[in-house]
Amino acid sequence: MSDEGEKSSTFEMLCGLTLAILAAVLAVNDLGAGKYGDDEIIAHNQKANAFDWYQAKGIKQSLVEGQRDILRILLDSRVIPAESEARMGTLMATLDKDISRYRKERKEILLGSGAVGQENWVLEEDGKLGQVKGAREWEAEAKALGAVGDTFDIATFFLQICLVMGAISLILKGDRMRNTFYGLMVVLGGIGTVYSVMAYAQAGAFG
Repeated sequence: MSDEGEKSSTFEMLCGLTLAILAAVLAVNDLGAGKYGDDEIIAHNQKANAFDWYQAKGIKQSLVEGQRDILRILLDSRVIPAESEARMGTLMATLDKDISRYRKERKEILLGSGAVGQENWVLEEDGKLGQVKGAREWEAEAKALGAVGDTFDIATFFLQICLVMGAISLILKGDRMRNTFYGLMVVLGGIGTVYSVMAYAQAGAFG
């Protein structure tokens, strides 16, 4: 084999090995992007469900407040017979208690059990108090996972482009051109790998 042929064979072997390594990095990156992309969708859905729950409790609270206010007007206007005032007063106290409970429930749904403190736990999840993850917590998690997804996307972009550079270098004949494209593959692959590592580091906060 001539020196030229041996040199070309060595380059092809080195380039092929580099391509294989970078393709493996891309596969690992895509695996992470898929997993945390699914987690982001779940977080957005949970956030939407929590805000719907919060609004439903708000509607119930408004209805009870309306009942209490009407009852108060009736009592103040002396429309209710005197013998029924005591019973109506008890009913108003019950309504006030319900309103207070709805306020606590809404706060726990919005902020989460951990944020409101054990003394304000009123909602049960799986039969246990203090297990509610708040709408704001889901919102923050969805936003953070979105940032992780963006970093994975940048890594994917650089890794895919680097593989194209590597494939081009394999079909070129001139040493200068193929070395240039090989160098671009290595540089772009290195950048993509760094972004992939950064994405996994960001995602580490979610376990």
